[in-house]
Amino acid sequence: MTRRWLVTGCSSGLGSALAAAVARAGDDVVATTRRPGQLAPLVKEFPGRITEAVLDVTDAERCRAVVEFAAGRLGGIDVLVNNAGRGLFGAVEEVSDEELRAQLELLVVAPWRLTREVLPLMRAQGGGHVVNVSSLAGRMAFPGLAAYCAGKYALEGMSQALAAEAAAFGVRVTVLEPGGFATGYGASVVPAAASVPVYAPVVEPMMAGLRGMDGNPGLGRPEDFAALVLRVVAAGPVPLRLPVGADAFGYLGALHDAAALELAAAREFTHGLAVAGAESLPGARTGTESAGSPVQPA
Repeated sequence: MTRRWLVTGCSSGLGSALAAAVARAGDDVVATTRRPGQLAPLVKEFPGRITEAVLDVTDAERCRAVVEFAAGRLGGIDVLVNNAGRGLFGAVEEVSDEELRAQLELLVVAPWRLTREVLPLMRAQGGGHVVNVSSLAGRMAFPGLAAYCAGKYALEGMSQALAAEAAAFGVRVTVLEPGGFATGYGASVVPAAASVPVYAPVVEPMMAGLRGMDGNPGLGRPEDFAALVLRVVAAGPVPLRLPVGADAFGYLGALHDAAALELAAAREFTHGLAVAGAESLPGARTGTESAGSPVQPA
């Protein structure tokens, strides 16, 4: 069975690897990029399998037009992958209202919009699959990435609600949570315009970790991410939220343990029940303070 894909954010990194993997597997894909011609090498390598579509996902009219184009070109859309994104870096006090709105428009409103445009098609054809690319930052917070984390948390909440709403129509939903991958994401992170120097000791190690992601042999390969997406789409039922990468499971395992202690400490505080191990809780800190970067924002 040949599947018909619409994948956003394919100019580089995870999206580019996924578009190539989809075509190599014999499926057809409309792959989006913000600037025309960026996908020319892929289109040439996989003629008839990959079709480039220019899309700024924050442009509502273009989103509608690209969904219509993809449906017409492919004869329908079986898989939507909301992958496009970019990170805003700054402490909470440094991020302006305008910067926050722009980040949430990109990470929450845009995938919500594209999903809304695709759902009637999927319902009419009796099913489909929405794959939302989140991040470890959709489960845990990191210094300097508050706006990004807020967006990914919201995307995961939307996805969980969508999974319950759309299941009766044969529409599957999967949230992917990549850990660290060797892509150019870190170089594309945009610093907030304002700077409050007192936060530098907390946020600068995180920025250094992000900048060092590209080509890091210790991080995941985009091709491995792409292979997993193909497996997810071809498989039967899979967990709604899927960590991607060995480091992702390590971080989320530690988060799970910390959350259990936090819940126990909250119960102790509220009801006066003694809790063993609560003294090790990091207080208001998340326990994720690290000089490295385990996140792969989409």
